[in-house]
Amino acid sequence: MEKILMIYCSMTGNTETIAGLVEEGITESGFDVVRKDALEVDAHEINNYETVILGSYTWGDGEIPDEFLDFCDEIRGLDFTGKKFAVFGSGDTSYDDFCGAVDIIEKMIEENGGIIVLESLKVEQYPDENDEERCKKFGKRFAESVNSI
Repeated sequence: MEKILMIYCSMTGNTETIAGLVEEGITESGFDVVRKDALEVDAHEINNYETVILGSYTWGDGEIPDEFLDFCDEIRGLDFTGKKFAVFGSGDTSYDDFCGAVDIIEKMIEENGGIIVLESLKVEQYPDENDEERCKKFGKRFAESVNSI
């Protein structure tokens, strides 16, 4: 069975909780997930996977947080041609650019030739009961899209 690489960062635990829920949806679909914190991963590990899911919270006015910046700098030069991606994250709707880090990450993936196979998942801060189900469904839909492409 194909393994999916999940790389995320979380400061308050919101995005980590989302990652766990997304992972649950993926594993329920029969895939194995290799889940890593962005601070503890070498970006070149992406080369070992055909499917990758990235998660980050948004800092300030729509920016990538420090915990994800080094990782993003490392992936800027990688070739993602043919690789399938999805992106999720948490944010705060009180800012003008809700979950802006998610949009920045998606753009980097596409600039490197990666394929975004699923519309991103954006969650307001900590996932409530409705969000929990959305997160699991996101993981399932990602797994389904991996099988269909």
